[in-house]
Amino acid sequence: MADRAAIRAEAARLRDLFEGAGATPVETAILQPAEALLDLYGEDIRARAYVTSDALRGEQMLRPDFTVPVVQMHMAHGAEPACYTYAGEVFRRQEDDPDRANEYLQAGYEVFERTAPEAAEARVFALIFDILRPLGLRAATGDIGLLMAAVEGLRTTDRRKAALRRHLWRPRRFRALMDRYAGRAPVPASRAKLLAQADPMAGAGPVIGLRTREEILSRIKSLQEDAATPPISENEVALIDAILAVRETSDNALERLRDIAVDMPAIRPAVERLARRLEALSARGIAVESLDFEASYGRTQMEYYDGFVFGFYAENRPDLPPVATGGRYDALTRQLGGGREIPAVGGVIRPGLTLQLGGGT
Repeated sequence: MADRAAIRAEAARLRDLFEGAGATPVETAILQPAEALLDLYGEDIRARAYVTSDALRGEQMLRPDFTVPVVQMHMAHGAEPACYTYAGEVFRRQEDDPDRANEYLQAGYEVFERTAPEAAEARVFALIFDILRPLGLRAATGDIGLLMAAVEGLRTTDRRKAALRRHLWRPRRFRALMDRYAGRAPVPASRAKLLAQADPMAGAGPVIGLRTREEILSRIKSLQEDAATPPISENEVALIDAILAVRETSDNALERLRDIAVDMPAIRPAVERLARRLEALSARGIAVESLDFEASYGRTQMEYYDGFVFGFYAENRPDLPPVATGGRYDALTRQLGGGREIPAVGGVIRPGLTLQLGGGT
């Protein structure tokens, strides 16, 4: 493992390469307000972030990534289009794997571009691809937007769609919801009995906890409405499964997804975005006929991405995390923009891993 001085030098080298590609260097605070991160990720973020408190500033987190503070900075002060680069430490708690680093450096590249989103995606991916080319890594790509579009096209209630969208990044929970909404999973007897009662709160005793009686009744009402909603059709479930099963080279994946779009027109715009992205990648010298595409890629660790996603891996070192990751995060700019938004895409490289694999100067 390279020493910290060497890793810092490698991070600086990567940032210089990004700056040479047109990015403006920026710095962000190591301590970040916890409120924005909790709003984005929910309480799940506490399991992998270091949280502290300040008498004046409230809860703070050691920076778990750069993207959120860079987006906040851009939405508050930046002109468009814009491109930024940075390098510094991020912090992630490790409760299951003592060999995984809980503090490491990242060097990143972020593009805010409204007029040509697929060209911006190709620009980010191709730049990182070229930087990492000497390491012989495997590139994996995907598109969260395909599954989002498929969920939005389901013939079911907005409440069910919202629940499915919320759990896109939790595959087990997503599958459990799909099975429940399709009528494949029986309603637990205790819940069925509760929903059948004219007054579910009758004889319930005093209300204990943070929820009020009105909030509890509202939740029960939503469950009753859901129980009365017709199930999602088996055909639509099969189409969702077919999308998630797509794992091919990018050109073949495009054709497969176009076939699926015949029966699920809601995904056609996302499929055509994929086609334009592949054209833009080809124009930058990427061989899309050998570039892997997995429709389910990014669903377990890329919560704020909502479109194109990618990662680079050392196939002969399965013990290592991805050397680089990135993707599109338009929704994040809407959440943090205070009414403003701009399409955005970026990626990060871990300099400690590039050195470990024999890269760097």
